[in-house]
Amino acid sequence: MTDPDDIGDSLTILAENGDAITIYPAASTEVLLGRILSVDPELPHFVLELNEGMQIPPGEATFVTWLRSAKLQFKLSQEAWTAQPEQPHLIPLIFPDKCLVLNRRSSARLETPLGVYFTASFVMNGKPHELQLYDFSLGGVGMRCAPRDAQGLHVGRKLQRVRIELGEDTVIIADLEIRLSRTYRSFLLGEQVQIGCQFLNLSPMMQEELARQIDKLNSRMKR
Repeated sequence: MTDPDDIGDSLTILAENGDAITIYPAASTEVLLGRILSVDPELPHFVLELNEGMQIPPGEATFVTWLRSAKLQFKLSQEAWTAQPEQPHLIPLIFPDKCLVLNRRSSARLETPLGVYFTASFVMNGKPHELQLYDFSLGGVGMRCAPRDAQGLHVGRKLQRVRIELGEDTVIIADLEIRLSRTYRSFLLGEQVQIGCQFLNLSPMMQEELARQIDKLNSRMKR
């Protein structure tokens, strides 16, 4: 993607959704997190908001995020990542020359049906969690929760032995990696956090069971 209008439209979608961006500085092994705060409607400029306390070291950095069903990646380089006055977490930047669109999801996501409670349960740092699923596919699941329940669930975090309940008769045990985290406001539930996860090392038996459940729900929806 090299057209400035296309790049601007993509960054605007990320800003409106509040999608998380993972930043990989070339000069450091530390992984940083942020989001696109705003995009100028006329100029090829945008503002990056870093998580509190984070700073990008001088030099090149790679930015990675999900845009709809594809991974979006671009690079920027600054001798000094100069922040706005008195706002060290806000950095004004110019559009990248190009963005790479990678790894489109090979399997469509299926929204969880109304009236059936699909959940993901796991233990993190000794504390049990149970989050509601809002969609799933052969590649991963989407979960949602209140902000207070999302502490520690950051992009890149791996969750081990997650118990995924798909209705009353299907349970899958799988490892997950968090690939996306964003905050949104629900009319009924108020502020919520969406957490997109990818399956890690899903066994063939679990893949079969997941595919069976997807086929079953697809059949119900077509009736």
